[in-house]
Amino acid sequence: MGSSFSDMQDVFPAGNGGNSPLSSKASRIVAFHSTKRWKAHFDSCKNSTKLMVIYFTASWCGPCRSMEPALDEFAAKYTDDVEFVKIDVDELMGVSDEFGVHAMPTFILIKQGKEVDKVVGAKKDELEKKILKHRAQAHVQSY
Repeated sequence: MGSSFSDMQDVFPAGNGGNSPLSSKASRIVAFHSTKRWKAHFDSCKNSTKLMVIYFTASWCGPCRSMEPALDEFAAKYTDDVEFVKIDVDELMGVSDEFGVHAMPTFILIKQGKEVDKVVGAKKDELEKKILKHRAQAHVQSY
């Protein structure tokens, strides 16, 4: 009885999970609905050279919804060396506060547990350029 409903939820693929007739596969963006699960995942990725893109969003945010197709495209395109994570700021307020998120959408790029870049706003081209930049650095570092 002591745990909250959100702590009992699993980690789900973002979006419709492939259940819509318009989607033939699940999204490759992982949505976290529990702070405990998010922290465990984040801590486990600190030694990885893989780039993590954290997408901070809210269900009421129009610009966030306009970025969803681009995020799905990037997640399908950069499968080997980039991980995409979705966090709803209203569900996990502590996580968004921890990263200093004040506007949506915000994209924080993380390498080995450290923020290496950030994009604030629905800026698809800027986000992809930064993904390519930091993704390329992962290839160089992994000799």
